[in-house]
Formats: sequence, C-alpha cells, structure tokens
Amino acid sequence: MSDQHVPALRQRFLEDMRIKGLQPKTQTMYLRAMHDFTRFLGRSPDTATP
Repeated sequence: MSDQHVPALRQRFLEDMRIKGLQPKTQTMYLRAMHDFTRFLGRSPDTATP
C-alpha cells in the first residue's frame, strides 16, 4: 500500500461524512474508530475481508 493510498481513503471518508451532514465531533470519533481498526488489521481497511 502506498503512502498516498491511506490519505486518499481518509479524504474520501471525510467527504462522505461531510455530505451526510455529520457533526465535527462525530467525524472525529469515526476517524478515531477507523484509525483503531486500521491498527488492529495491520493494513488499510479497504483490504479487509470477512
């Protein structure tokens, strides 16, 4: 995974939350959860499989 891939995924995630009208605090919490999930997986969440 390239270093540019993760920021692109994060940016897409932020844009989706903005479009949905989520509050800034909610966005922060969702980003924290995504970060924790990424650390748990040891790779980008978009590569996760069931």
